Amino acid sequence: MPSCAKPRSRPCQRSALLRRVTGLLCTASLAANLYYWERAQALPGEVLLLQGLALLAVLGLLQQRRRAISLLPEELAQRMLMVQEGERQHLSRELHDDIGQLLTAATLQLDWLRRRLPGELKPHALTLRGTLEQTLTHVRDVTCLLNPRQLLSLGLEASLRAHLLRTLQASPVRWTLHCPQRLDGVPTAISMAAFRITQEAVTNLLRHAHANNLHIELRRSEEGLLLRIEDDGVGFDPGADPQLLGQRGLAGMQERAQALQGTFSLSSQPGQGTRIEARLPWPPRTHPRARTPVSNGL
Repeated sequence: MPSCAKPRSRPCQRSALLRRVTGLLCTASLAANLYYWERAQALPGEVLLLQGLALLAVLGLLQQRRRAISLLPEELAQRMLMVQEGERQHLSRELHDDIGQLLTAATLQLDWLRRRLPGELKPHALTLRGTLEQTLTHVRDVTCLLNPRQLLSLGLEASLRAHLLRTLQASPVRWTLHCPQRLDGVPTAISMAAFRITQEAVTNLLRHAHANNLHIELRRSEEGLLLRIEDDGVGFDPGADPQLLGQRGLAGMQERAQALQGTFSLSSQPGQGTRIEARLPWPPRTHPRARTPVSNGL
């Protein structure tokens, strides 16, 4: 959970004020008790009132702490995902602004040097330039994976198509992305969840499934967005709890759906491929819901 940072928000200011008041009341109450105890005198009404106020302040502080830690599982998952996305965006900026620029500068410097090298060294310089260009391409690909900026500009469908083209172009996997309706107006949180779930599913397919075909379907309704991902790979025996089995990718997909109060299901058997289905409900707000079907299969 993010800590209170400057400038402090109102909840953080109230919490800090309550802590200070509680500390002052408890200190004053303790000092008054010691004063009258040393003189063997009965406690006056003012001291008893001070003790009561200190007790109420302590109870208020405990109640505030209890509310702060009593998050529902989907609330905790949502906050964790927000922190993860923030870290991804930060790392993406670092790669793009620092490493990407350094590689570009190194390529330009190599071009300057190559024009002045003897003829027998120029082929080596060309090989080095190819390595730099390949490294820069990988950095850009990782940057896009960490922070898919095109989600805001291109939308979910176009972003997924770009990701699938980039990720599967060197693989023998044949893929289709079926969207029977336009996906404009999909909330950003739902678009990001659908993108990340698909991204992780494609990564698992390339690492483990040995599949020949991949089919992805995105379908919208009044209740929300339905995402189906199917492959004809080798399959596996899914466990009841991916987190306990160390299957972090599957656990992350499940957490993303649950954070939006959606559902996530996975069915697979050895030799029979894998099927993933996520239902992501709309938040309780009014969004434009385009119902015009479009033809956009590959």
